[in-house]
Amino acid sequence: MRDRVPVVVQTRGVRSTPARVLWVGAEAVVTCGVVLLLLVVHQLWWTNQQARAQATQQVRALEREWEGSPAVPPSESSSEPPAVLPSDSPSVSPSVRDTPPAGTQPSSAAPPLSSAYAIIRIARIGLTAPVARGVGKRSVLDRGYVGQYPGTASPGRPGNVALAGHRNTHGEPFRYLNRLRKGDRIEIQTRERRYTYVVDQVLGQTAPRDTGVIQPVPRSLVKPSYGYSDPDSYLTLTTCTPEFSSAYRLVVWARLVR
Repeated sequence: MRDRVPVVVQTRGVRSTPARVLWVGAEAVVTCGVVLLLLVVHQLWWTNQQARAQATQQVRALEREWEGSPAVPPSESSSEPPAVLPSDSPSVSPSVRDTPPAGTQPSSAAPPLSSAYAIIRIARIGLTAPVARGVGKRSVLDRGYVGQYPGTASPGRPGNVALAGHRNTHGEPFRYLNRLRKGDRIEIQTRERRYTYVVDQVLGQTAPRDTGVIQPVPRSLVKPSYGYSDPDSYLTLTTCTPEFSSAYRLVVWARLVR
């Protein structure tokens, strides 16, 4: 009788081994890490590149336009911005979606929202950026522009020219707004002329809904010791603070000198 030779049949187990589970888990973690890294790069680097390119192109377009056309008297071209904010208003600045500053009226002659009409220059922080009507994210701020609050005064006019800008991402024109000090000069150029404002007060932190800072005579509702009591020609710059957060607002006030 012949001896039977045992046959060993190898089968693949239905359940994964611990090593296999660890390997799959490691791959998932690495993939998630790469995706998160790409998102961070897009948000912190790529959006800045795109927005700065758009803003620079707009500044050059305005300069070419003004060089080739005569100045329009302020009485014909300077008008109050619309009193209604676009639906995509940001958290970058005090919330004034439904309540424009008291004493202002919308004007049918105002340029359309997102239409850049001026250039702001601040030598102290190396800033040159276009200024557009409105503070909508997609239509203005995410393009690297500085936006003007609807209902606030036009540059060079009595009242308060109130502006907002991103501090981080999308061009971040107001990234270093915290570096401004009393006496620093801010220039706003329009088709008519170039206006110079000088920084007078800095409110390092206030609440997002502190709408008093953009009133015609600006004064903080949260910290009343900051602000003014008399009518004048003011400029207000607002942005989020601290960096990479929208918890509070940083406010810089300046007065028109010429």
